[in-house]
Amino acid sequence: MKKKYAMTAVVAATCFSLAVGCSSKSEKSEGTAESSKDKKIQVTTTFYPMYEFTKEVAGDKAEVNLLIPSTVEPHEWEPSPKDMKNIQQSDLVVYNSPYMETWEPAIEKSISNDGPTFVKASEGIKLMSGTEDEDEHEEGAHEEHGHAYDPHVWLSPVLAQKEVKNIAAALEKADPDNKDYYEKNSKKYINELKDLDQKYESTLKNAPNKELVTQHAAFGYLAKQYGLTQVPIAGLSPEQEPSPAKLAELKKFAQTHHVKTIYFEELTSPKVAKTLAGEVGAKTEVLNTLEGLSKKQQEQGLNYIQVMESNLKQLQESLSK
Repeated sequence: MKKKYAMTAVVAATCFSLAVGCSSKSEKSEGTAESSKDKKIQVTTTFYPMYEFTKEVAGDKAEVNLLIPSTVEPHEWEPSPKDMKNIQQSDLVVYNSPYMETWEPAIEKSISNDGPTFVKASEGIKLMSGTEDEDEHEEGAHEEHGHAYDPHVWLSPVLAQKEVKNIAAALEKADPDNKDYYEKNSKKYINELKDLDQKYESTLKNAPNKELVTQHAAFGYLAKQYGLTQVPIAGLSPEQEPSPAKLAELKKFAQTHHVKTIYFEELTSPKVAKTLAGEVGAKTEVLNTLEGLSKKQQEQGLNYIQVMESNLKQLQESLSK
């Protein structure tokens, strides 16, 4: 799967370079006549958490855009030529990890030196192995051949703070005139994330049950942070399906540990989760990965903090039974 994405991205990136590479300098030079203080920096963010984290820091000093539609599963998304032109015309491109946005390395490599700065929000975070062991890998270090790492760091309120700090540092470097403004906003938002972390810590520390059966392996960092055990039906990609042997193993686990809830995500089919739940007499509930938050949900006032609080309420109810 990863190889397929990489190949597609390389081909697309090559076409992209030929199409817009020569025009990038002239397009950007047209804006040099504008006052640097009047012109907002242009920031492209990949999927929803990257968008919100950046917006909270940038405020009204930068133009922040969302690249991946909220209705699309980010694991499966690939950029179109139009998307890549938008990337080229940005000052910053904020993404989570090459293990999430698998197309990013090829695109970054293809873009000329006067293109955008790519900001890896998970820089410096220890990534957990995508296999069943708990090996860790620091973002930015050499990748072990053939080894996949879990990119879902934003689902830990603690690691989300680190991502916000990385994004803030990039904004401050790109737009030093507004450095104090970005610092103030990032500190305010990080304090909100610290409060969220405290809510998770105090709520889950005494939960009688600690097993979390999820449709795909998205909640490993959250589980590790708060003393839970994630038992995923599928792997890191939601489109992976378990073998009959894996389902039989999960059924036995759920029955032995008296699991009452099987979790699935909004952007994926709940078919496998519902099948397992039916076999063990459990119910299914949504545990939101925040990989996509629709405009309607945002207009209703929903954001990262509120959705994570809703996740916590769901966990509290399920793990207390």
